[in-house]
Amino acid sequence: MATTNQSLPGHQKTVILCGGGLLLGLLVLSMSIGAGVYGAGDVLGYLLGDPLAVADEKLAMVVDTLRLPRTLAALVVGASLAIAASLLQSATRNPLAEPGLLGVNAGAVLGLVIGLIFFGVESTQGYLLWSGAGALLGNLVVLVIGLMLGQASPLKLILAGVALGAIFSGLSNFMLLRTRIALEQFRFWNLGSLSASSLDALATVAPVALFGLVLAALLCRKLTLMQMGDSQARALGIHTTWVRLGVLAASTLLIACAISLAGPIGFVGFLAAYCARMIEPVALLRQLLFSTLFGMAFLLAADVLARWLLQPYELPVGTLLAALGAPALIAIVLRGGFRSLLAVR
Repeated sequence: MATTNQSLPGHQKTVILCGGGLLLGLLVLSMSIGAGVYGAGDVLGYLLGDPLAVADEKLAMVVDTLRLPRTLAALVVGASLAIAASLLQSATRNPLAEPGLLGVNAGAVLGLVIGLIFFGVESTQGYLLWSGAGALLGNLVVLVIGLMLGQASPLKLILAGVALGAIFSGLSNFMLLRTRIALEQFRFWNLGSLSASSLDALATVAPVALFGLVLAALLCRKLTLMQMGDSQARALGIHTTWVRLGVLAASTLLIACAISLAGPIGFVGFLAAYCARMIEPVALLRQLLFSTLFGMAFLLAADVLARWLLQPYELPVGTLLAALGAPALIAIVLRGGFRSLLAVR
């Protein structure tokens, strides 16, 4: 690890230091902001085992069931979506690829709806399984479309993803109309929110997300070489089909983890991966490092803002990110940012 750090250019070291400091500040804010009266000092005292703070049952409830779970969930979900977006961008050779834009999130939602209606799913394990099945279907379709389109136009893949997402969403809505109970259970979750996060759910999801992260890291070197083209990669002894299957597995696991914890949250992965590629345009392992940092920071900042804007109420973070992310995507497309990214591949 020391060798990797020494080889980092100066501007990348600066980004890591500044990003780490920003993330730490956001963690403090996330643990300090809420509908209750408890601030950072109270929460810190409780976490450090201060007797007076530990004896406060209301403070214990606020920390253990509200602020700590959603803060940790923001880190897991933000990192998962960012890494999944980086993998999909590399596998499809399309810098606009992102689970929400490509319809993969909608596929995960469709899988979960099927689990809710036909199998009575209520547990985190069930959410993870069925959202994973839906994400796998969405990922398969996206990778096939990506291979068919190649690098001809990054916008064509996005348009195909929008159409795919519309199909999945239409099927989900059609099935939900048949079951009022499932509709009520699904409605708030579908907006994308971290408010229902729990430590038990995190304990279930975190090992799966960690496995997806490790698998993604193992694929990085081969995926980086594949950016030269499949024929050159095969000449170097890389089995491109197996690499893409690895991407399929890793991104599916990561997206399922994010969906099962927070519902369909869009634009975090795209923005994090885009920023990471601007800092490191070639080496995918470093891109994943920066994507993870940006993904956690973006989602944590959005969740803090969602809680602060309408206190004592809050906005669903998915709704807030849609309002902020869509203009950012339009601005990037209008300025031709994706063309410069394609040029470095």
